[in-house]
Amino acid sequence: MGQCFPRSQSDEVDSDQHVEFVAGNVKLVTTEETWNQKLSEAKKDGKIVLANFSATWCGPCRMIAPFYCELSQKYPSLMFLLVDVDELTEFSTSWDIKATPTFFFLKNGQQVDKLVGANKPELQKKIDAVLAL
Repeated sequence: MGQCFPRSQSDEVDSDQHVEFVAGNVKLVTTEETWNQKLSEAKKDGKIVLANFSATWCGPCRMIAPFYCELSQKYPSLMFLLVDVDELTEFSTSWDIKATPTFFFLKNGQQVDKLVGANKPELQKKIDAVLAL
């Protein structure tokens, strides 16, 4: 379904646009330190992490953002994170992000599933599947 491909680093990023991406129980990750902290928190609390690697300029990311925020309120047993690929370029590259949005499902810091693209039914299906783990 819908996905965007990375822009060059010279393109501007407007961090004010995160407002529409971060609502409900979605936590914005702006540093690797925050990422590690959130993963430790999730592990301690026995939560599965759903990490959304996206970009503010990406149409499909903007389209699925309100749904992602709704899911974060519907499933408090999961930890919902948002990583802006433009703000954490090197970190995102280490996760081999080829298109946005890319969703990673992590249990105890290990990837258990992945979804590339803004596919609401598939995202819901994968959430149901990881909750059954």
